[in-house]
Amino acid sequence: LGANSLLLAQFSARLRKHTDLPPVSMRDLYRHTTIRDLAQALGGPVAAAERPVRTGTVVRGNAARHAVFGAAQLVLFLAFLYLSAFVLERGYVWASEGGSAGSVFVRAAGYGAVTFLAACLLPIVAKWLLVGRWKAREIKLWSLGHLRFWAVKTLVRANPLALFKGSPIYTMYLRLLGARIGRDVLVLTEFFPVATDLLTIGAGTVIHKHSSFTGYRAVPGAIQIGPVTIGRDAFVGEKTVLDLGTAIGDGGQLGHTSSLHSGQAIPPGQTWHGVPAEPAQVNYRVARQVRCGRIRRLGYAAWQLLNALVLGPVGFAVLMVALTQIPAVVDVVGEGHQSLTDPAFYLGLAAVSVALFVVGVVGGLAAIIVLPRLLSLFIRPGKDYPLYGLRWIAARTITGLTNSSFYMTLFGDSSAVVGYLRSIGYDLSVVEQTGSNFGTELAQDSPLLTRIGTGTMVSDALSIMNADYSSTSFRMSQVNIGARNFLGNNIAFPANATVGENCLLGTKVMVPVDGPVRENVGLLGSPPFEIPRTVARDTEFDHLKDPGELRRRLSAKNRHNLVSMLAFLGVRWVQVFVATLLFAIAADLYYLSGAAALAVAALLTLVFSFLFTALVERATLGFRRLVPRFVSIYDPYFWRHERLWKLGASPLFSGTPFKPMMWRLLGVTMGRRVFDDGCAIPEKTLVTVGDDAVLNAGSVIQCHSLEDGSFKSDYTVLGAGTVIGVESFVHYGVMMGDGAVLDADAFLMKGEEVAPFARWGGNPATEVRPAVATAAVPQAPAPAAPPPAAPPAPAVRPAPAARSAPVVAPLSAARPVTAAPQTPPPTTSDIPVENAMTVSLPNPTPLP
Repeated sequence: LGANSLLLAQFSARLRKHTDLPPVSMRDLYRHTTIRDLAQALGGPVAAAERPVRTGTVVRGNAARHAVFGAAQLVLFLAFLYLSAFVLERGYVWASEGGSAGSVFVRAAGYGAVTFLAACLLPIVAKWLLVGRWKAREIKLWSLGHLRFWAVKTLVRANPLALFKGSPIYTMYLRLLGARIGRDVLVLTEFFPVATDLLTIGAGTVIHKHSSFTGYRAVPGAIQIGPVTIGRDAFVGEKTVLDLGTAIGDGGQLGHTSSLHSGQAIPPGQTWHGVPAEPAQVNYRVARQVRCGRIRRLGYAAWQLLNALVLGPVGFAVLMVALTQIPAVVDVVGEGHQSLTDPAFYLGLAAVSVALFVVGVVGGLAAIIVLPRLLSLFIRPGKDYPLYGLRWIAARTITGLTNSSFYMTLFGDSSAVVGYLRSIGYDLSVVEQTGSNFGTELAQDSPLLTRIGTGTMVSDALSIMNADYSSTSFRMSQVNIGARNFLGNNIAFPANATVGENCLLGTKVMVPVDGPVRENVGLLGSPPFEIPRTVARDTEFDHLKDPGELRRRLSAKNRHNLVSMLAFLGVRWVQVFVATLLFAIAADLYYLSGAAALAVAALLTLVFSFLFTALVERATLGFRRLVPRFVSIYDPYFWRHERLWKLGASPLFSGTPFKPMMWRLLGVTMGRRVFDDGCAIPEKTLVTVGDDAVLNAGSVIQCHSLEDGSFKSDYTVLGAGTVIGVESFVHYGVMMGDGAVLDADAFLMKGEEVAPFARWGGNPATEVRPAVATAAVPQAPAPAAPPPAAPPAPAVRPAPAARSAPVVAPLSAARPVTAAPQTPPPTTSDIPVENAMTVSLPNPTPLP
């Protein structure tokens, strides 16, 4: 009948509204492709007593408390700015007293080293003074406890030590903050944990990139804090989420693009994957164990600290020498305001900023083209190397250099991205140029080991996994993405993927690494299931593929994209020039205001940068709002939309009342007292968020999709008091009623309608039906099939004993799970509440 995923979502919504049948998931509709088969699978109507109860009350915040909280955050932020400026100013004064250039350099370098050490120690001390040890609890939003939580979270993540992911320094920092970390643990994630006292990681465990186990989440009216326990020799894959009250047993594995929801625990030696995770017969370990001794680890950590204590202070020393020894700079810093009245002063600043910007852009591009090629000579694909040696340094440098968001934003969504990717090492075979072969967000461990076939198109947030890790070794591997594939948003693509040619990989799909090689099909969900490769709706623009018409339209698109790229460079240069100008004026006023002038310059730089990019974004839209569209990528409307992505502004200050205010300036219809802990919204004017909604860290509200040259967009509306879980993804055309909840790491597909106070979870998301307790003591259901054989686990090493901690109440019970063995999950009332509060939260369902 020509159905597509949007129509199927609408069909599922109609069934929920107008029948008493069980809820129908997208997985059910694709698995049962005829009415007869679907009817047999659903069975008869659901008894009234077994239907999910969708009642509740939206938790309303207090406007006065909300305002006072924002004011307190602003005061703390301004105090931090002034403290930073004061430290910089004191360093300048002390270094300038050295007289000669050599003496100034030595003094400034020493001062910079001491400042670095202080910046590393201050967040640790602040954590212990402000909160002591984290405990499983709820903290009322906009309370004093919440303010302390925010201050500690901001400080520990701003610590320079948090930048050393993948290093023994990183795990040492976690231990200093109270985490129980065993020996030889490798943590590669950039999502730094907050509730560290409730984190346990056993010896020999490996945690990949983009793994979230922060130990907290936001719910209506509160911040919940709870434990995460990972056993010895465990494996946590890429793009994973471990919610509160979850556990992985010794030797357990959580596959890529998977998550554990509250109350779930992987038994020792088993592999689970999916959202929420379920048992699987897959071994995700690739790299083998090799010899990697304690001396190597300590030596690498010492080398990193030495670099940090030398390179940063040397840069500070060079700046101090320039401020005290270059006559033109000395004149600006000295008394008087002659410079501010001289036009040559501003022309000189403009010339300096242009020179710095051009040298930075061209020199940076040259570095990421040349240096990775030289470093790759030391690494042989498929070979296991020990961690923390010269080859490890080479591999990490390649990854760091070639993942530049600046250049991907500049060249992405244009024909120029093909040349850029080839220049940094991608093998793109014979390219069929579309003008949109790649988006603006693409990451890889090594472009020199990546091959993408002819006719393949890639959306945003693809992570190409060239590197595999054990607790002692790493392996770089060739990644081959076949011809004529389409890859949606937010996908991790491993080197051993069993995906061939002509496949559609849906948004947030778990790319399979087992079974036959998939070809000529679509894959959706986690775990993945097959869907049609192409639907009739996506072939409506095939007439534009005529060679003559394609050349004409592609040429026009290239001209439009070139203007967008030049505008992007112009916007970034203006930001550099204004920042240079503001700090030059601060230097000129230094003799009057001292450190305050520097703090004001830093604040004005932040304010101008946001307001200017917001103005540019709104001007790109002609100061109008977006409207839903279904067009070809060769339609001029789509080209303007691409320009919006390239020039779009990003709000600052997640977790504060100021971010929702910034969303409003950018066009989001944003309610009152919304708590946004780090949500991304590309199409601002298509989104409506109700009062007291909760947007958790890493969530995305995306009002478009791009498939095989067809672009679609629509409105998305979130009602009052809705909750978007950690790392969850909401697509276009979605309606969420008041009080609705989307669980962590869920994918709410286009066109879905979520009833008020309903709870949805999974990938793709479906309504969660709580299990019905049949006895006072929960009974484990009889398994439908014998459990899968556990994959071989590495030798187990001794590790610190896990602390007994309460398991946080589960957010959902989408499918039977194995409960953590230590204690049964408490009810909401069992969790201590800081700053007494009244909050309406659902009682947890007993685990089966």
